[in-house]
Amino acid sequence: MLKFIKSYLNANEPSVKLFEGERKLVITGLFGVILSLGIASFIYFQGHLILPEGNMKDVFSFNAAIGIYILSIAAILPLARFGDRKRKVIRWLFISATLYSYAIETVQNFRGINPRFSSAGTNIDMVAGMLFGIVSLVLVALAIVLTIHFLRMKSPHERPLLLLGVRYAFTSVTVASIAGIWMILLQDRLTGDAGNIIVLHGIGFHALQTLILLAWFLEKTQAKWHYKKILLHSGSIAWILMILFIGIQTALGRSVFELTIIPILGSCLLFVWLGTVIMAVVLVIKQSRNDYSSPIDQPSFTE
Repeated sequence: MLKFIKSYLNANEPSVKLFEGERKLVITGLFGVILSLGIASFIYFQGHLILPEGNMKDVFSFNAAIGIYILSIAAILPLARFGDRKRKVIRWLFISATLYSYAIETVQNFRGINPRFSSAGTNIDMVAGMLFGIVSLVLVALAIVLTIHFLRMKSPHERPLLLLGVRYAFTSVTVASIAGIWMILLQDRLTGDAGNIIVLHGIGFHALQTLILLAWFLEKTQAKWHYKKILLHSGSIAWILMILFIGIQTALGRSVFELTIIPILGSCLLFVWLGTVIMAVVLVIKQSRNDYSSPIDQPSFTE
């Protein structure tokens, strides 16, 4: 079955390929993932706490998250149609900001210092933490630039379903970026009695995988164009609404994991998104088994 699926997905290869020309970004993202695996080994043998403030679990989750984020950016950047110069500037801003983030998060926690909001560090540590905040704002600014650019792109586009998925994904990323600024202003990730902004921040950024993956599967099927758009819109809107519910619950200072109406509604929306992904995967598998030979229905995206 896997052989059939692989042969089909490689067929009718679009002219604009994911990750094309972004080897340096891919390496930067993979470095974060590999670094997080090394941190996981350290935690297994040495534990996660390093006095007075270090927490290696934070290092593991941060490096893994930003590594996956950069891999996602590397995947979609070829779709943006940037000129060579602008694309190079954006690429190196991402790489520079990411490498500093890896370094400050890892080194400071190994020293037992909170890299963002330290109360035990020296003046140099405070300056490094302030610079970390500035670098975080650079990453937020880059996300906003990409969001505006993708929303303003006009048809025709070689991969309209994927472009639509990217637009939805960056809507979620915008909410996640606002959550990041919220943490910077608050100088903490906790709010109210049990609210944790980092949950909103992290899940919001994962739209760059969840929604783009849905669009990618759908563009590989020969289902009717209208049906594919309905599935993509349904799954993406469900995801965005889930993010908004998480944001409301967090703003109320309450945990998103408690069994109350807002988290329950958010969970239902998550299952709606998951259902659309499962349907898209089933379509791909069914199509590979039947060995369809007709070209993929892929009209240009229009508003």
